[in-house]
Amino acid sequence: MRGPAQPQSALFSYLSVEDRIPPDHPLRAMRQLVDPILTALSPRFAALYSELGRPSIPPEYLLRALLLQILYTIRSERQLMEQLDYNLLYRWFVGLQPDDPVWVPTVFSKNRDRLLAGDICVNFRGERRSNATHRSVTDPDARLTRKSSNTAALLGYVGSVLMDNRHGLVVATDVRSPSYEAERDAALALVARLAPRARRRTVGADKGYDTDAFVAALRRCRVTPHISPNVHARRRCSAIDRRTTRHPGYDVSQRKRKRVEEVFGWNKMIGLVRKLRHRGRETVGWVFTFTNAVYNLVRLRTLIAAEAGA
Repeated sequence: MRGPAQPQSALFSYLSVEDRIPPDHPLRAMRQLVDPILTALSPRFAALYSELGRPSIPPEYLLRALLLQILYTIRSERQLMEQLDYNLLYRWFVGLQPDDPVWVPTVFSKNRDRLLAGDICVNFRGERRSNATHRSVTDPDARLTRKSSNTAALLGYVGSVLMDNRHGLVVATDVRSPSYEAERDAALALVARLAPRARRRTVGADKGYDTDAFVAALRRCRVTPHISPNVHARRRCSAIDRRTTRHPGYDVSQRKRKRVEEVFGWNKMIGLVRKLRHRGRETVGWVFTFTNAVYNLVRLRTLIAAEAGA
């Protein structure tokens, strides 16, 4: 029997938003991880704001909204505000009541430390180009770069991460303008930021890092380079020899290091890092770090669930 279609009337509900969220929804586990962090950051938030003037968007709400934008691949602040207006799940996660008004997208962007929505990747297909002739007037820190000889050169940045092999968590991030040595320089900077310890560390990397200067710099930092040898017809000798490759830990590092591609894959497909929406190295670096922090939260949720089920 076909049920009759009833016209909608004004909505009156005696259920709270909390009751409408399923107990096993993934965002509940995410909220349990996020709330203690935001509570610990409250004194730092207080130092950023004046006691005078109009109240701004609470930073806790703002950061939870940014988490949603990354987790659900929402491509603009305007779309994020639109979904916050009608999505009770999003309102619950951010902390908004059902009747609370949402923010104007431009106000939200300014409150997010003046992070501007926009696209800095410019395509000069068919033109002879270099950093001397094609420089962004809106983002001078961006440089022309390409992943291979068969792809177009686009204005962008080099984003690097340092990953913990044991759990696959991002330990540190770095964003800088592209250059020939940018990735290796970033790797050394990330390693140098680690707290010193008595036991030597190991760092796994692909063959692009197999240079005498890079390997020597790692060893000066008391780090054992577990780098894939880059040996070919024009380079017969690697900076990595049997003193390193003969140990079982070297093979473990070579297997584990490939998991960093999971981080970059998630960043590009879910975290919207494939196509930058912001300008300036400082802003892009903040967004890149925040996106990887969200990846860590997703990864932690998975690890906690696996530990509970073991």
